[in-house]
Amino acid sequence: MMNLHQFISRASAVAAPLIVLAMGLPALSAAATSPAAPAATEAILHPSPLISKVRVATARYRDINVATSEGFAQATPCVSGPTSGAMGVHFVLFDRVTNGVLSADQPESLIYEPMPDGTMRLVGVEFIVLVATWESMHPGAGPPALDGHLLNLVSAPNRYGLPAFYEMHVWAWEHNPVGSFADWNTHVSCEQQPSN
Repeated sequence: MMNLHQFISRASAVAAPLIVLAMGLPALSAAATSPAAPAATEAILHPSPLISKVRVATARYRDINVATSEGFAQATPCVSGPTSGAMGVHFVLFDRVTNGVLSADQPESLIYEPMPDGTMRLVGVEFIVLVATWESMHPGAGPPALDGHLLNLVSAPNRYGLPAFYEMHVWAWEHNPVGSFADWNTHVSCEQQPSN
């Protein structure tokens, strides 16, 4: 016959996982009903193969010194979003921007977030190709795509002072609640951007 202590011990062993599950259900339910739920839930459960490719190709650039030693140069200060979030600081390999080649393992820009201790944290990449270059290399092909994802057109004039270009962000190193390929990441901030 089981005494009270044994009963409580066995009941706790069964109940503990159920309590943990029950505590998590409201969070899952809230996530599933939020406006960004389909994209965010899908990205967490089934990350895009493109994100995996980018992570493999850019892991070494988590150390910004490796990026600069390979020719990536700071092209922007920290770029804040129009209403929330940010892109971050873009370090660009300019030869890639002008060569007209799009490849998952060769992003044109690495994106870093300024941290409180003065370091920079890799959060994503941006693929960039000038419209004129793309159209001259691929007449009549339409907008470029990378691994099935269409790039966005940024017309001229633009805030970057560039001619018209196509671009796509890939948030491979920081989850983005509004989508892995959205321009602005609400988990990235420019609050720690050094003032000059």
